[in-house]
Amino acid sequence: MVRLLPGLILLLAAEASAAWNGTCNKKSQRKAWHMMSVDERKEYIDAELCLMERPPIAGIEGAQNLWDELQFAHITQSNIIHNVGAFLPWHRYYMRVHEYLLQTECGYKGGQPYWEQVRDVDDFAGSVIFDPITGFGGEGSDCVVDGPFTNLRMHINGTSNSADYCLSRAFNATAFTTAKQENIDECFSLEKYEDSYSCYQALPHTAGHFGVGGTMYDPAASPGEPLFYLHHTNLDRLWWEWQQANLTFRLTDMGGQNMPSEEFLRENGFPDPTPGVVDYFGDGGGNVTTLNHNLWMVGVAPNVTVREVMDIGGPLNCAEYV
Repeated sequence: MVRLLPGLILLLAAEASAAWNGTCNKKSQRKAWHMMSVDERKEYIDAELCLMERPPIAGIEGAQNLWDELQFAHITQSNIIHNVGAFLPWHRYYMRVHEYLLQTECGYKGGQPYWEQVRDVDDFAGSVIFDPITGFGGEGSDCVVDGPFTNLRMHINGTSNSADYCLSRAFNATAFTTAKQENIDECFSLEKYEDSYSCYQALPHTAGHFGVGGTMYDPAASPGEPLFYLHHTNLDRLWWEWQQANLTFRLTDMGGQNMPSEEFLRENGFPDPTPGVVDYFGDGGGNVTTLNHNLWMVGVAPNVTVREVMDIGGPLNCAEYV
């Protein structure tokens, strides 16, 4: 696990929560990859490739581009953003940060696409998402060997800020079957957030990570895989559908522990969260995630609270799923 660099704990305490957008005049339309035109897919892929060439903006040690810094945001917090109530809100904001950077740094006009994985349960390897021309390419145990992200290299992982490794994939169609509708329905049927988030986190969330394999299988460094953002945007869409079933209550329904269990940390090789990070949670003490919980983006984007990300159509996210 890459620990916080010197001074970053102080940065955590110094940065105030701030809404990113003051208004939402036109929502970004987030479409299923399957439903996008060839031109729309190309525009998104081109924007991703652009982001990988953009210079770093947050001063993260070892980061050679903005892509590395985005990945670092997830790597350095993996021990506090999984197995906790902030799992879905943090990743919702992460998807928005990625989408916003595509739009502002690379001129992307669309919204963040999602991978509607339930469509591909019966033919995983045949998914249009793996098309080498209009999609993300296929497998590669050392380096992905075809498609736009062939030989994509990354420079930060869970143990080093001076790594140098390739994007890899190792498909597992059996593991991907946990994306099936029955699992989605089970999570959707749960009434309280503290129950539903843990359900979504287990299944169907793990389907994309285990099914794609390789870099995507790494619980810390998985955002190095471009498919990560489509995968987690789909999970966010499922959470939003759950919220919409009782929006008046679920726009403010938050809970679950704010510290991962010791068992979870040991299973994933994560270190114990440091006191400086825990003190910054903003939950008022105790092991419960609240709407005041702070979400940190390592200086790539402003810090916000869980409260600010709860509404997908609000001024911060300014998006809609279509």
